[in-house]
Amino acid sequence: MQEWANQLCENRQFGSKMTDSKYFTTTKKGEIFELKAELNSDKKEKKKEAVKKVIASMTVGKDVSALFPDVVNCMQTDNLELKKLVYLYLMNYAKSQPDMAIMAVNTFVKDCEDPNPLIRALAVRTMGCIRVDKITEYLCEPLRKCLKDEDPYVRKTAAVCVAKLHDINAQLVEDQGFLDTLKDLISDSNPMVVANAVAALSEIAESHPNSNLLDLNPQTINKLLTALNECTEWGQIFILDCLANYTPRDDRESQSICERVTPRLSHANSAVVLSAVKVLMKFMEMLPKDLDYYGTLLKKLAPPLVTLLSAEPELQYVALRNINLIVQRRPEIMKHEMKVFFVKYNDPIYVKLEKLDIMIRLASQANIAQVLAELKEYATEVDVDFVRKAVRAIGRCAIKVEQSAERCVSTLLDLIQTKVNYVVQEAIVVIKDIFRKYPNKYESVIATLCENLDSLDEPEARAAMIWIVGEYAERIDNADELLESFLEGFHDESTQVQLQLLTAIVKLFLKKPTETQELVQQVLSLATQDSDNPDLRDRGYIYWRLLSTDPVAAKEVVLAEKPLISEETDLIEPTLLEELICHIGTLASVYHKPPSAFVEGSRGVQHKRLPCSAGSGESVDSPETSSTAGVSDAPPAVIPSQGDLLGDLLNLDLTPTTTGPPPPAVSTGMQLGAMDLLGGGLDSLPPVPLRTDTPQSPQIPNQSPSPTDYSTSELGGDLGGNPAIGAGFGAAPAAMPASFGAPGSGGLDDLFDLGSGVGMPMGAYSPPKSVWLQAMKAKGLEISGTFARRAGVIQMEMTLTNKAMSVMTDFAIQFNRNSFGLSPAGPLQVLTPLSPNQSIEVALPLNTSGPVMKMDPLNNLQVAVKNNIDVFYFSCQYPISMLFVEDGKMERQIFLATWKDIPNENESQFQIKDCHLSSDAVSNKLQGSNIFTIAKRTVDGQDMLYLSVKLTNGIWVLAELRIQAGNPNYTISLKCRAPEVSQCVFQSYEAVLKN
Repeated sequence: MQEWANQLCENRQFGSKMTDSKYFTTTKKGEIFELKAELNSDKKEKKKEAVKKVIASMTVGKDVSALFPDVVNCMQTDNLELKKLVYLYLMNYAKSQPDMAIMAVNTFVKDCEDPNPLIRALAVRTMGCIRVDKITEYLCEPLRKCLKDEDPYVRKTAAVCVAKLHDINAQLVEDQGFLDTLKDLISDSNPMVVANAVAALSEIAESHPNSNLLDLNPQTINKLLTALNECTEWGQIFILDCLANYTPRDDRESQSICERVTPRLSHANSAVVLSAVKVLMKFMEMLPKDLDYYGTLLKKLAPPLVTLLSAEPELQYVALRNINLIVQRRPEIMKHEMKVFFVKYNDPIYVKLEKLDIMIRLASQANIAQVLAELKEYATEVDVDFVRKAVRAIGRCAIKVEQSAERCVSTLLDLIQTKVNYVVQEAIVVIKDIFRKYPNKYESVIATLCENLDSLDEPEARAAMIWIVGEYAERIDNADELLESFLEGFHDESTQVQLQLLTAIVKLFLKKPTETQELVQQVLSLATQDSDNPDLRDRGYIYWRLLSTDPVAAKEVVLAEKPLISEETDLIEPTLLEELICHIGTLASVYHKPPSAFVEGSRGVQHKRLPCSAGSGESVDSPETSSTAGVSDAPPAVIPSQGDLLGDLLNLDLTPTTTGPPPPAVSTGMQLGAMDLLGGGLDSLPPVPLRTDTPQSPQIPNQSPSPTDYSTSELGGDLGGNPAIGAGFGAAPAAMPASFGAPGSGGLDDLFDLGSGVGMPMGAYSPPKSVWLQAMKAKGLEISGTFARRAGVIQMEMTLTNKAMSVMTDFAIQFNRNSFGLSPAGPLQVLTPLSPNQSIEVALPLNTSGPVMKMDPLNNLQVAVKNNIDVFYFSCQYPISMLFVEDGKMERQIFLATWKDIPNENESQFQIKDCHLSSDAVSNKLQGSNIFTIAKRTVDGQDMLYLSVKLTNGIWVLAELRIQAGNPNYTISLKCRAPEVSQCVFQSYEAVLKN
């Protein structure tokens, strides 16, 4: 339709007179037959008149497709006006008559080589608009010529044609190399060609978000900025939108671009102004706040935005919606422009409401008197919706600017005295919020509120009044009578009022139990026995059971201290705000929704983000918080330490709580570590000095150590009871020991018949990913994952998949206490919002310094994952092999002494079946997972491997693995001082060898 309009407008310059309107008035019957005869006439003038009649009929909706062959025959003409009309007809009917449309191809190809550039451009434009697959292959050669045409008008038309052709057949465009030609046109000497090339590439890139078509670099940006000054207003918009997708290398380049874009702010076209604002808002993120230019730029942004507010109402509304976003991101831009947002009497309601919203966002201590005077005036208007919003705005100002709260409350009381019903009801709703923000400060107004109780008929106002009566029941003498008056029509009330009334009466009962026992029984009966609302019933039963079993607990729950309400409850979530700032001047900025929420198909799904702020690795949420960005790298507190059900669940401690400083490394009795939980510890070994960086001579004790020696060495947390090593137990080793992986030499070579050592390790075993959290149990979030140990670091590798309809953000994770103290070493890094049907891979590094509690099974891990939708729980099991540390190779002499010293009852024997590996291959494979071969010997054709493993908490597990040639079943004996771990360690051996 747009193409027709353009073509019809252009026809005016080719001699069309105002009398053309006559073509739209005819209602003759048998018209098609007459037109057919006229189209085949020999007279050129008559033929042109006939085509005009056909186009007129087509425009008013008549079907003239029967004339297709006759109209196509008129293409062979030198008359430009006639040619345009025929092309217009072709564009409309080619899709319904594809076979006939092929007839016109030769004429198109011929016209693409016409001496007149207007005809060449017309031909290529029409071919691009004919969306018929059969024709596209004939279009390639003429299009290639037109892209390199000497006339810029032809080149700019051909550039747009590439985008149209890509929409019909993307593969064809790529195969023919048109995309590369289009990129070359960015360097064209004509600014309109550059603008159309940018527009075409941007259009193609939108449908292929992952392609890097617009490979923007400083040289390209410079060309675009040069063309910006010379092209038309629509060309400028295309170029500015393209610039907004570029991320400058540093603040200097960012400033340079801003300086060259700033003149566009004074453009007469509002779309150009908003596109320029978008570019500047994005690049300002990279400018240091202390830069002089930064302050200058802030001042330059306000006047063009103010100017937009003097346009017609529809444009004002679009401007206000965009200003609303800008004010949330950078309130300092408009802080001195409060007066332009004052409402005019003749503003449409949608403009009034939007202005009101921005006024509240800009309200501060400096201008609050002015704002309140305006709002009080608005509250006396005749428009009910506007008055309601104005009254609410007064309450929001009280919450936002504490110094103004008293004045706001006074203003609200004045409005209540007007006795205008809807004003009174709105005032009561906002006063409830003021009570929440400033408890025990303005309760003197309760008496005035109670006077108006009978006039309340809206659910929200009734619920607010009931909340006030219940919350301050001890200050209201007749609170029971007031609440009882609501109880009379309990079943006629809305759910909101019923729930509030139930809670208020329970509060009243807890404050005045002797006087209100009958009242509370009545409301509990109404809520549980006489109601069919499940929410109301559930809350009633909870209160009933609480009051009947533990009134003290009921008091703690129902009368708990409430958190203060926040200043701005309607602020857009920071990640979404960033994305919307990147879409200023588009529908997304008017809807305040990301494009993916309202654009069907693949387009618009790509999420945009602002660049990182100057001097910070993260994008800040607001200018006020920018100074604190990057101060702390601590993970976000997903699970509050108190006052939260989730916190109570995950911080549940089954052992007695201890206070005071942590215990010393060496003590008897209590030790915070896995040894106490696992039955006494496994790390006790004879007091033989460890081999450190400098090899020492091995010393073998003559006798087993006494029980006292054991307890001391156990509490040391490592071999030989070394307190220095034990003090840091549980942390990852700082470096590989010098002896790692090398065969040692000692006095037991001949006994163990140790050969030439083992080969290079094959890499740690990591189990395949499995689904931990199903989407149906987590509101569309599916989590699958595994555990891996890489370069000494334990990692939880997850795939997060969004199978819901909404975007997921703000991910965080927390572990419950577990057997080995596993906990996240940092926050869960999900840097971009997770769109519907999108998956993202995340690797979470773990440490073993978290709180410890014995789990069943031992390797069970309970996890809570939070996002913007909810908190979800799941449990998974990690392979114990993830906890095998790199310095787990024991000296052979110590191995022999320890093996003898561990009691026989601590030995467990297992079978590893269906394993077809040689002993060397076994050693090699196990070493990759930090299971070290200490020695090997062969007895009666049976290979015997002696292996050691050390866990992150200092527990040692020794093993003897017997491999009989030709027998796929191996026998493994495990010895350790905490037999509870043996089963898990065996499972790790089996998993590693069978993988």
